[in-house]
Amino acid sequence: MTTIRALIVDDEEPGRINLRFALQDHPDWQIVAECTSVAAARDVMAQQAVDVIFLDIQMPRETGLALARSLSLNLSLTTATTPPLIIFVTAFNAHAIEAFELHALDYLLKPFDDQRLAQALERAAAMLKLRQQASYAQALSNYVKAEDEAKNDTPAYWQQISVRSVGRIECIQLDEVIWIEAAGNYMQLHLKQNQIRNQNQTQRQILHRVSLSQLEKHLDPARFMRVHRSAIVRCDQLTQLDVLGDGVYQLVLSNQDRVAVSERYVADVRQRMQDGLRPA
Repeated sequence: MTTIRALIVDDEEPGRINLRFALQDHPDWQIVAECTSVAAARDVMAQQAVDVIFLDIQMPRETGLALARSLSLNLSLTTATTPPLIIFVTAFNAHAIEAFELHALDYLLKPFDDQRLAQALERAAAMLKLRQQASYAQALSNYVKAEDEAKNDTPAYWQQISVRSVGRIECIQLDEVIWIEAAGNYMQLHLKQNQIRNQNQTQRQILHRVSLSQLEKHLDPARFMRVHRSAIVRCDQLTQLDVLGDGVYQLVLSNQDRVAVSERYVADVRQRMQDGLRPA
């Protein structure tokens, strides 16, 4: 059984105690240190290897985001070649939770229960087993960059999205996304075939547990457009707009997928197609 080395970073003693006792039920997890500040955590990581950090967000002097930022930019802070996985621990904050979900990062919402902790531990263990730290490092970097842009009130549209599947995080380039479909609390990315890795080549969709509305805020409207409450398409994929009946419309995309179009978006779709935003 491989031991997973964990570091707890939380300025509040009850939070550290609760997590320490909860981890006692998971013998393959070893707490190497408990820190009350980001500075103390940096000292620990400079001296010994850490696989996973349980990182509180709101702390005095330096926040958890500051540590995440430094890890994503400067690996010399640790003894490893890739940053440790971070399980963010936070009290309820709608923005923080949405950011973690968008970037496929894991978090625990205080107070958390045993089942939610077990799920986070299982995800982390699977990623470590599959040696997915490199893809995690990219997702962490994207998260930090987006948070810094939001703080400076200069948000930039995304060029890629981090998607979680079993035991891995995959960074998908938005240039490879043909269209995006709502699927309950998930969204389904319809991709070019060559973007599906280690899977049957006939598979062309990836599910991500983020709502369509959450993602839409980060997409460049010059490249992507909403055509239905359950669909966003890439503008250069439009080839044909069919009228199926009174107020019933359907788009045909370059890959021959057919996507329903709501009547409220028809004029915008026609304008895009008239402007010549079609594949060559």
